[in-house]
Amino acid sequence: MTPEIYHCVADFVGDSLALARKCADVEASVIVMADVHFMAETAKLLNPEKIVLMPDMNAGCSLAESITGADVRRLRAQHPGAPVVTYVNTSAEVKAESDICCTSGNAVQVVESLGADKVIFLPDEYLSLHVASQTEVEIVTWQTGHCEVHERFTGEEVNAYRRDVEGLTVLAHPECPPDVLDAADFISSTAGMAGYVKDVQPQKVLMMTECSTSDNVAAENPNVEFVRPCNLCPHMKRITPDNILTALETLEPQVEIDPDIAARACIAVERMVAVS
Repeated sequence: MTPEIYHCVADFVGDSLALARKCADVEASVIVMADVHFMAETAKLLNPEKIVLMPDMNAGCSLAESITGADVRRLRAQHPGAPVVTYVNTSAEVKAESDICCTSGNAVQVVESLGADKVIFLPDEYLSLHVASQTEVEIVTWQTGHCEVHERFTGEEVNAYRRDVEGLTVLAHPECPPDVLDAADFISSTAGMAGYVKDVQPQKVLMMTECSTSDNVAAENPNVEFVRPCNLCPHMKRITPDNILTALETLEPQVEIDPDIAARACIAVERMVAVS
């Protein structure tokens, strides 16, 4: 989210895992999810009796749109017995076809918690390749799933910044392509990168992730110089202070999920929260 939402409007901020945990515990009867649609669905899955508002229903996600429930069923048929681990950046329909969800921060932990020799990991290709490099479990990859923000970064871009900026520390989100991860000093989730900057306080840092993330982390670390390659998420930017206010005033639009899909999808999300 943009800084005015992150710092001035939100009651709680965090990455997907942190927000899922908060959604599981929040006592308010109305939840406004200033995020993209899959996270609003996640909030509704964990709070079926509460009103969950989505300021702009068109705030989607290229990853979530890269796969359907039918795709998951076909993969299960091709790999009998292999459990399905689904990244939280997916629709409720896809979660409903899965055994357990994960985030970029707990993906390896979730995969290894299943005790399986082979796991189907969906839908981000680059995250699944990174997970495969961190575990002995065989990972079946969905090769068409990418984040339209992170996939635009390149290893050559990282190297060019290193040539131009002396003493640069490069942090990369695992949704980035492999050549970016190979060129990075530290690979982690959004929360992991923010924690690294807070704890290490590098002199100069480059975060290979969505531009507003760097803005928000920079505001919390005034002694760190940030180099910013600015790739913006068009979906995240659909959420504004104005449509958050409208949602609160009108209690619309509300997120609704088919009860059968919700019941099955909620199991996968709750298992993720329990493992974490």
